[in-house]
Amino acid sequence: MQTLQLRIDLPDMVNASEPYLKNFLAAKLYERQELSLGQAADAASMPKRAFAETLGLYGVSLFSQTADELAEDIANA
Repeated sequence: MQTLQLRIDLPDMVNASEPYLKNFLAAKLYERQELSLGQAADAASMPKRAFAETLGLYGVSLFSQTADELAEDIANA
């Protein structure tokens, strides 16, 4: 897999650490289904389980299906 390094200059008034921003970006890319859970965890330099447990901090659900989609899948199982 090819990787991309990103450097971003933020104003001093942004009170966020590098690990927070790294995790936030990985979580949002997971939410947009651009990265798998494992890829996002790797991008955040975290074990998969630990990363999954932090998704809620960024307003991201571990599950990509809506409740209706999940109910439909269960009904069709």
